[in-house]
Amino acid sequence: QLQLVESGGGLVQPGGSLRLSCVASGFTDYTIAWFRQAPGKERDGVSCISRSGMLSHYADSVKGRFTISRDRWNNMIYLQMNNLTPEDTAVYYCAASQTYDTLFSPETYEYWGQGTQVTVSS
Repeated sequence: QLQLVESGGGLVQPGGSLRLSCVASGFTDYTIAWFRQAPGKERDGVSCISRSGMLSHYADSVKGRFTISRDRWNNMIYLQMNNLTPEDTAVYYCAASQTYDTLFSPETYEYWGQGTQVTVSS
């Protein structure tokens, strides 16, 4: 069983930065992805990182602004978010899958965290 807990969300001004963290406990040899869901919208994939941390993938909307990383020793996964815009406002979730899925298909992710709110506003 795997448990995921996100943290690091908050209120930030446009152009600002935040770093989200996801701590994984239990059997942790999974691909980890970040998804986000804005009010009234579907849950969309943002970025994913492979079990080894050697592969990563980003949605077009965040390429060049967000960076995913993982600390395998401490079972931590991070999402560094720079140059944030109001369109990045959403609840951000980390999720775990046994496959490296760059299509961000929610059904392939077996475990989900509870989410952390990110609000970008002046």
